[in-house]
Amino acid sequence: MLLALLPALLAAVPLVLGGQVPIVDGVYGGVRDNASSSKGAVKLADLSIAATTPGKIRAVQNTGVCETTPGVFSASGYGDLTSTESIFFWYFAARNNNDTAPLSLWFNGGPGSSSMIGLFQELGPCRINNASSAVTLNPNAWNTNSNLLFIDQPVGVGFSHGTMNVGTSEQAASDVWNFLQIFLSDSRFSSLQSRDLAIWTESWVFRKLHIEELSETDNASSYGGHYGPTFAAYFLAQNAAIAAGSISGITLNLKTLGVGDGLTDPLSQYPGYITYAGSNPYHALVSASTISRANTSWLSSTGCKEQITACNNGGSNSVCSKAQSFCNDNILSPLAGNFDVYYVLATNPDPYPPDLTSYLRSIQTKIGAESTWQETNDQVYDNFAATGDWMRNSRPDLESVINAGVRVVVYDGDADYILNFNGVEAMVNNLDMKFTSILQAQAFQSYTVGGQVTGQFKNAGTFSYIRIYGAGHEVPAYKFGSLAYGQAALQMFEQIMANQSLSAT
Repeated sequence: MLLALLPALLAAVPLVLGGQVPIVDGVYGGVRDNASSSKGAVKLADLSIAATTPGKIRAVQNTGVCETTPGVFSASGYGDLTSTESIFFWYFAARNNNDTAPLSLWFNGGPGSSSMIGLFQELGPCRINNASSAVTLNPNAWNTNSNLLFIDQPVGVGFSHGTMNVGTSEQAASDVWNFLQIFLSDSRFSSLQSRDLAIWTESWVFRKLHIEELSETDNASSYGGHYGPTFAAYFLAQNAAIAAGSISGITLNLKTLGVGDGLTDPLSQYPGYITYAGSNPYHALVSASTISRANTSWLSSTGCKEQITACNNGGSNSVCSKAQSFCNDNILSPLAGNFDVYYVLATNPDPYPPDLTSYLRSIQTKIGAESTWQETNDQVYDNFAATGDWMRNSRPDLESVINAGVRVVVYDGDADYILNFNGVEAMVNNLDMKFTSILQAQAFQSYTVGGQVTGQFKNAGTFSYIRIYGAGHEVPAYKFGSLAYGQAALQMFEQIMANQSLSAT
């Protein structure tokens, strides 16, 4: 019976193999009816998974999983925020000079998507194969010269478990701050307290739709563009409170923020879907009539533009949640066409990245994980959808972080539809920061890696923007021309981490 229904089901529900943007009722980033109330009701998890030790780290060390470089330390486990909230982490020391190297944090988006996506598909010490049964060492891993910490957050995401009471980016920032206070207080990691700290984020991911479990709740995410600026701004505010003596804690030496393919300012970015669907470096995604209907949905008196504006002019949770539902139902989803939304060079679905579920469940016990892994947690996503956090503008936080002197880069891949460069560049062009006049006067320069042109960039003071050619949404997961997987992304990462302007090599 299922096989007979399959063609109709596949036509109705988008298929995406590796995604961070939930699909609800067939809509990328949709809102379930029961998640749209202004109250934002919290959904509770099974709290019987494991006993916890509030305020402490529980971890296993040097498991030999993923990082197999001789002598490189690793640890994975939990930071217990409370007796009912546990955050899963996986730490990898730098392959070079780990005793002086900075600490980089990695967060995938969602909201509700696991950071194991970035670890195994993009920039971690190992890379999953398409069969999802094994990994190989990644020579372009971001822990080459930086200590690297992957965090599954908020509670309930990935291997993290407990009460799911987070429904806004600000609440998530508070939990991450508390986790880091616990992590850096542990004797195994306390030497990292004085190191330079970097936040790296990525948006949107869709959960793979398995034919055997077809449902209406495949998931997509946009949250690196919210998480990165909000977390960074929160860290700076907490540091200031520590300095003023109003709170106690470990000051986080935040020096760098990287935002990859992120939704930061919806009002600036949603028109990008209309532009990219009709004209991008590769091919149109949909018909002219579909683009015309989406444009009408954007411009009408009750359309997407007006709803996002109302949300950000003091709109209630309900107003913002309804804006998310309308805009994603009438603009984001219809314009995707039959191409992979994360990599438009592939028809839907792109075979890479593969589903991680089978592999991660096979190593679960060895790495100290206590809950069954999910790529995206629908309950966490629904909590955010209920508050309308998706449509709230995080650009002011990004601007404040830039103005505070943090080294910031915004990057994207030109083959990504879901957070396309048209929208991201519109957001960048609208930044109101101390380097605005410099940025607006800059022309794009060619970005070369190993002598090969692989993108274009602008520098303005301590801010940079770069578009990577041939890359989809998960920029480090791709290669271009004769370059290796992740080679261009690693060069970008290391230049920014060294507090350098982007430059061709």
